[in-house]
Amino acid sequence: MKSKLTLVVIVSMFLFAGNVAAKKWTSLFNGKDLTGWTVRGKAKWSVENGVLVGTGGMGHIYTDAVCTDLEFKGKFRISSDPGSKSNSGVYFRCNAPADNLNGFPRGYEAQICNNQDAYTGWLWKPGTPTGKATELLTKDGEWFDYHIKMVGEHIQFWINGKLVMTYDDKEYKTGHFAIQGHNPGMKIEAKDLFYKEVKK
Repeated sequence: MKSKLTLVVIVSMFLFAGNVAAKKWTSLFNGKDLTGWTVRGKAKWSVENGVLVGTGGMGHIYTDAVCTDLEFKGKFRISSDPGSKSNSGVYFRCNAPADNLNGFPRGYEAQICNNQDAYTGWLWKPGTPTGKATELLTKDGEWFDYHIKMVGEHIQFWINGKLVMTYDDKEYKTGHFAIQGHNPGMKIEAKDLFYKEVKK
């Protein structure tokens, strides 16, 4: 009886340890350089004072990390030169199109844009606003927190801790994270980027 009890305790400890490990946040950005990232397109990416910065035109920067069921969190700030518009986004479960590696990713996008109807907090699929955000909570030139969760077909976005978008979709199964540079004259900044894999 004692040996069986010991075995149960040991198995329980392993299961608990595995569950804790599965919930640990992993950093995507070291704050120093672009290690762990791949640049596609015309946008220029750099690291300035611990912040990932994208400028210069249309392009995307992809993480090496690949996920299926996931949570992501990070801090973002978008701005633009006078006469230009700001537009960006955070992609997940995305991949570069095989026929044009510099084209728009195939996957889901958490929009970052404060000057159009499908604004920050909306879910986009390639070229199409898909999941509506309840309200616009962000402004150009101000940092905000983005939290993304997708498990199975269920997608949720939080802005500054407030749930703003919920949607179900099953088109894209697995892929990278990516950040978009959209047009000349705009700048996207990102820091404190983390993800974790989530078990159903």
